[in-house]
Amino acid sequence: MASSAPIGVFDSGLGGISVARQIHDDLPAEDILYFGDSANAPYGTKSIEQVRALSFDIVERFVRQGVKAVVIACNTATSAAVDGLRDRYDIPIIGMEPALKVAADAGHGERQDIIVAATPLTLREKKFADLMARFDDDHTIHRQPCPALVEIVEDGKLDDHDLVMSTLEGYFGDYDLDHTDAVVLGCTHFVFYRDYFRELLPPGTAIIDGNAGTSHHLRVVLESLGQLAPETNPDGTAHVGHVTLANSDPSDRLLRLSEDLLNR
Repeated sequence: MASSAPIGVFDSGLGGISVARQIHDDLPAEDILYFGDSANAPYGTKSIEQVRALSFDIVERFVRQGVKAVVIACNTATSAAVDGLRDRYDIPIIGMEPALKVAADAGHGERQDIIVAATPLTLREKKFADLMARFDDDHTIHRQPCPALVEIVEDGKLDDHDLVMSTLEGYFGDYDLDHTDAVVLGCTHFVFYRDYFRELLPPGTAIIDGNAGTSHHLRVVLESLGQLAPETNPDGTAHVGHVTLANSDPSDRLLRLSEDLLNR
């Protein structure tokens, strides 16, 4: 596989664009093919069998396009499909999980009160239960499903301040936020709400997502395989990769919304 081959990044819809943007920022020489499955969103309320089948179809599409690696920019799809995808394909398959370890480690040995915001499927799957079991003896961990936050992004209503804040207050209003150490954004759609969470939460509450860690892991894997794209062109100028957006919903509205989120 040539190091100049693209990286495939996919999500149930538009949330994974936040991951594609992180990868583009961290690895600017890489070409990225992004696929959002908005026609079938949300994944978080589907069965694991449905999510697995959709994920395999998307990765097969990427393989036909000649990608050198795939990033599952979706915690839900990772929970449902990552092991099976790794068994079938011989290219690196990078998954995501809620960054609970980062939130727990931030306490430097002190007990942390942590809310994990994610989709219903992510929070009920064994993969998350196993992750949570590593930390719940030493920390207080709350699972908070937030399906409407996916829908708001997909519907292009992210700039509706009143809608977003009322939705967040509906999900988080019963928590003692003054004593919450961290909120983990366990869905890539939720990264677009960071400023809203900052408005909702006390200044000392950390807001943690897994995008930077995923991008770093991708770099390490590609570097170990000698697959990082060249950073310079033959004439010595910097090589700049491109992000190509595609979606199972081919409407102009989705394309414009995708471009807006990528450049936000």
